[in-house]
Amino acid sequence: MNHFGSCLCGSIRYEVDGELSDFGYCHCRSCQKASGSAHGANAGVDRSSLRVLDPEGTLLEYESSPGKIRAFCGKCGSPLFAWLTGTPELVRIRLGSLDSEFTKTAKAHTFVSESAAWETIDDNLPQFDTWADRNVLEQTGSRQP
Repeated sequence: MNHFGSCLCGSIRYEVDGELSDFGYCHCRSCQKASGSAHGANAGVDRSSLRVLDPEGTLLEYESSPGKIRAFCGKCGSPLFAWLTGTPELVRIRLGSLDSEFTKTAKAHTFVSESAAWETIDDNLPQFDTWADRNVLEQTGSRQP
């Protein structure tokens, strides 16, 4: 299945030729800061499946922690994907940047020990203080132990 996405201003577009991995909601402080929200929602895919169209050259990258690279639009600031220098063949797509339909549902909440005080988690998904158990959610392209 193909997925399409873009940044807020439309300067950067991308296509994923393949299926995105399962995902969860990450409530860690880093995801809060990177998303500007209470949590991040990201799904992994092989980098070889990702095609980025950036005719104006506005894609920027930021190393938010050692070995963690976050890619975003330098014009509008939209976060698009992230990757680890230890596994550059995998990228994690920011699901909020998708323009195409994505019908998977979240498998878990992770890092709820860092969740925002103003956020209420009121669904029935499993919750984990840090990383999810791999038998519940395998977070492709992340640092999940």
